[in-house]
Amino acid sequence: MKKVISVVLAVLLAVSCLVGLSGCGSSKKTTLYVYNWGQYISEGDDGSLDVIAAFEEAYPNIRVQYSTYDSNETMYSKLKTGGISVDVIIPSDYMIARMIDEDMLLPLNFDNIPNYQYVDEAYRNTSYDPENQYSIPYTWGTVGIIYNTKYVDEADLTGWELLWNEKYSGKILMFGNSRDAFGIAEYLLGYDVNTTDDGELQAAAQKLKEQKPLVQQYVMDEIFDLMENEEAWIAPYYAGDFLTMAEENENLAFYHPSQGFNLFIDAMCIPSCCQNKEAAETFINFLCKPEIAGGNMDYLGYGTPETAAKEFMDPDVVASEVAYPSEETLSKGTSFLFLPASVNQRMEELWLQAKTD
Repeated sequence: MKKVISVVLAVLLAVSCLVGLSGCGSSKKTTLYVYNWGQYISEGDDGSLDVIAAFEEAYPNIRVQYSTYDSNETMYSKLKTGGISVDVIIPSDYMIARMIDEDMLLPLNFDNIPNYQYVDEAYRNTSYDPENQYSIPYTWGTVGIIYNTKYVDEADLTGWELLWNEKYSGKILMFGNSRDAFGIAEYLLGYDVNTTDDGELQAAAQKLKEQKPLVQQYVMDEIFDLMENEEAWIAPYYAGDFLTMAEENENLAFYHPSQGFNLFIDAMCIPSCCQNKEAAETFINFLCKPEIAGGNMDYLGYGTPETAAKEFMDPDVVASEVAYPSEETLSKGTSFLFLPASVNQRMEELWLQAKTD
C-alpha cells in the first residue's frame, strides 16, 4: 500500500511544481539546515515518499542539510550553548514552552505558511504555545511499553512495573533522557508527572536507581536494532516507532500501562539562530501540505494533526489503535508541561546520579 501511495504522491508533486510552486526555476541557491529527531521523516525506504527529495525537486533553489538528535534535551543543549546553527527544529511540547520562555524561538510569518489551514482546531492554541506564534504541529503520539511476545509472559503486562520485573533482568531497555525516565517513575509512584516537589523527584530518582541493575542499556535511537534483533525484550518508547519496529519483527507488541502515559505533540519551530527564515517557513509549509503530511505520517506511524492528510494514508495505518488510540485510552494520557529551570536542573542532577551510582 505504501508503494502505491508514494507513486500517487510523486505524480501530485510533479504536477504541483509544473503549475507554479513558488521557488521552482529560481537560480538563487539557499542551504536550509533542518535538525530533527532520528527516524522521524520519510526517506524513501521501501517505496515510501522521500520528503526531502520531493521538497528539493519542488524548490530547486533550496538544498536541505539534514541532521538528527536523539532527545529534546540534546537538541536544547546544542542550541543553548551555540554548538549548532540550524533553521528548522521539531521539539516536543514542553520543550517548546521552555524555548519560548528563554527567547530561543522566532515568531512565524503565517503568510508564508498558508497550509496551516489544514491543521485541525484540536492542535491549535495549545498550552505550550497558546497564541500560535512559534510552532506548527508535526505529529502527536503516546508513550507505552514495547515487548517481545516470545519471551514476556502475558500475565506480567499490567503497568510500568514490568520495567522493574527481575524476571527479565538484562533484557530491559530504559529511556536515555531524564524527562521520559522520571515520568515513568512518577507514574509508577502515583505522582503528578509535572511535579516540582523535590521530595517526589528524589523518590522517583530512587526508583530509577532500583531499576538500574535490571537495565541492559539506556537508549534512544539504539532501541530499533536492539528490539528488532531480540537482543532486548522490553522497552518503553514512542508508539509511532513501535509500528516501524513491528514491521521488522512480528513478535513485537505494544501496550499502554495502566497507571497512565505521556501524550505528546511535536511541532515545527524556527530557532533564534536561524539564517534563512523564509526558506524555513517554505519547508514547514511544504510539510503541512496534506499529501506530503499523509505520505510522511503513513511511513512514520505517528498521529497526524491534519484530518485532510488521512486521505493520502494507508487505511490500515489510520485504523491502527496504536497510532490512533480510542478516546478511552487517550483519557489516561498526560502531557509534559514546562518546568522551572531550577526543577529541570535538579532532575538532570538526580538522573545522572541514578545512572551512575
